[in-house]
Amino acid sequence: MNENNFSELVNIIRRLRVECPWDREQTNDSIKAATIEEAYEVVESIDNKDFNELKIELGDLLLHVIFHSVIAEEENKFKLDEVIDSIKAKLIRRHPHVFGNVEVNGADDVKKNWETIKLSEGRDSVLEGVPENLPALQKAYRLQEKASKVGFDWDNKDDVWKKVIEEIEEMHKSEKEETHQELENEVGDVFFAMVNYSRFLGINPEYALRNSIKKFIKRFNYIEDKINESGRKINESSLEEMDKYWNESKKQKS
Repeated sequence: MNENNFSELVNIIRRLRVECPWDREQTNDSIKAATIEEAYEVVESIDNKDFNELKIELGDLLLHVIFHSVIAEEENKFKLDEVIDSIKAKLIRRHPHVFGNVEVNGADDVKKNWETIKLSEGRDSVLEGVPENLPALQKAYRLQEKASKVGFDWDNKDDVWKKVIEEIEEMHKSEKEETHQELENEVGDVFFAMVNYSRFLGINPEYALRNSIKKFIKRFNYIEDKINESGRKINESSLEEMDKYWNESKKQKS
């Protein structure tokens, strides 16, 4: 890495904070939504295996890291060097098998040590550190993963699947007998159990659902295109016709 490049980027952002009216007006609060958007664009470029786009989006995300830090510097909250020092120290502290004398037998040991070290840093709960506004499927997955690292987990996959079935049956029963709020709770339990089973399968449910959504959009767009070709709109079609095109779309190559 060319250190001059990084310094030049920081200086560009600092200059923009002085000379550009828009950049000068920004705060950590005003750009936080854009920071989240940039992170999602990074993920999208990875999903699409578009490495040229990934290069660009990582640059945008790096801009936000520096932008937030420069704003904080101006308000005497912390300096960019402190951001870098903090992550350097954290990486060294949480990898004693690399920078210390700890021995590990694989990635699982590394993850368990990571959670133990975080508790020693003053956290009150293993579950701390999962963002409140993380998408619900991903949040459930991370909470379950964190609990599992300290031994709070199912012994085998079959028992997890039985729990999924149990929750589905409770939801179905609740649909007939309980209030809307109770039914909502049961639906949530089904999702939570299914996330757990996904974890045992080695599948991240957030990624899996995103893939299914993309597949649905692609197939539904195929239906729309076919109906548009006939000079009609989709609301002028029948369910039978839409089903026919849906089944056709499933045979199309990506």
